[in-house]
Amino acid sequence: MPYVGRSTDKISNVEVLDNITFNGSSSYTLQKGGSNFTPSSANTLLLSIDGVVQAGNFTVSGSTIDFGTAVAGTSTCDFILHYGVGLITTPADGTVTEAKIGSGAVTSAKLASGAVPNQSAFKNIIINGDMSIAQRGTSFSSISAGNGTYPVDRFRNNMSTGGTWTISQDTDVPSGQGFVKSVKYDCTTANASLSAGSFVIFQQLIEAQNLQYLKYGTANAENLTASFWVKSNKTGTYIVDIYADDGTRQISKSYTIDSANTWEKKTLTFPGDTSGVINNDNGTGFQFDFWLVAGTNYTSGTLNTSWNSNTNANRVVGQVNLADSTSNYINITGVQLEVGTTASDFEFLPHDVNLQRCQRYFYKSSNANGTLYNATDAAMNMTFPVTMRAAPTITFGSTTNNVNRFGIGDASYATSQNVFDNTVDGTAMYFTGGPSSTIGIFVLLNNDLTASAELWLIV
Repeated sequence: MPYVGRSTDKISNVEVLDNITFNGSSSYTLQKGGSNFTPSSANTLLLSIDGVVQAGNFTVSGSTIDFGTAVAGTSTCDFILHYGVGLITTPADGTVTEAKIGSGAVTSAKLASGAVPNQSAFKNIIINGDMSIAQRGTSFSSISAGNGTYPVDRFRNNMSTGGTWTISQDTDVPSGQGFVKSVKYDCTTANASLSAGSFVIFQQLIEAQNLQYLKYGTANAENLTASFWVKSNKTGTYIVDIYADDGTRQISKSYTIDSANTWEKKTLTFPGDTSGVINNDNGTGFQFDFWLVAGTNYTSGTLNTSWNSNTNANRVVGQVNLADSTSNYINITGVQLEVGTTASDFEFLPHDVNLQRCQRYFYKSSNANGTLYNATDAAMNMTFPVTMRAAPTITFGSTTNNVNRFGIGDASYATSQNVFDNTVDGTAMYFTGGPSSTIGIFVLLNNDLTASAELWLIV
């Protein structure tokens, strides 16, 4: 028999009570033979509703049993048993064997809502939510504008006239949670009088084709739950919002930092968007935003807590100004966005898997080689470790000593560095104007280049 709750001892003196006729109420009168019956305690009752044994999810006062929530009038009471002696107890660890559970007896419908939430691989829509991968560097100072700073992979800073900041990968993390890195915003020049268009946002842009299982634009659109750890000296209200690029729709949720200088875990649930759309392509599907600063362009309306066409004035209502003092800072880590209405434990991925997911959008390496195709010019190829989201933009790290000629040494090819064939799988490049060397000699790239296929969306 399917079972929910506690097991029972082997006991005697069992009484069979009258079945309850449910009518949509939460409380009912227990009877035996048509007369009111008072059990010795709730722990001595065992009853079944719609084939599911109920135990520990009701209370008893006199002859009244209360389930806490309404029981549908369409439900059926299968039996009620009263044990005159003994108690309903918890089975010892390891005592329920596979043989004791009937085939197909445990189904999703028979589990309590949220009892086994979000159990799937790669359930976290956010990439690098533990802030552990930082290919570009670990600290960036004097940041006051723009949207090209990535303190860790996949998370970028986006700001305008919202003070000046040092943004870094930090080692301050919540104790005992498994995290080793966070991102820290440290205000170095305050702006206590924001302009209307001021903003500071810590955000991740999410590829649209990774969101198709959310079924947006249908009646089956999935709810989402965001969870994260946050620490700041400045208490008060902060805003997280999701902006859907396709259809320019948006939703906001607020959370409160309650205790200064203390790591706190926050959970926010966003309903599914039954009217929106997410195109099945490699463009931006979602923009997931932590707002830290917002001017009146974003705060002068009413906070938009359900999916609607975007109105900037409704996005960040109530947000504190984290830029109003050089004493202010915020740390964030453990960012998870998953299907469902409950937050599950953070999904830690192996380092190599996490790195490869980041390298779809950004890759930094000197792993290119080739030959001199004439006395002063070199050609090289680089293969990316994973297929990138799109043909990336290639940036060379240096024009000094950029080619290593095998057996001869480094040389500068500063006259020209060019990409002549660039795909999602690799890039081919050539360097001209170097010192005369033997044609056909093996050459290596001597400085890192970067390949970026990041998603872009402003505010």
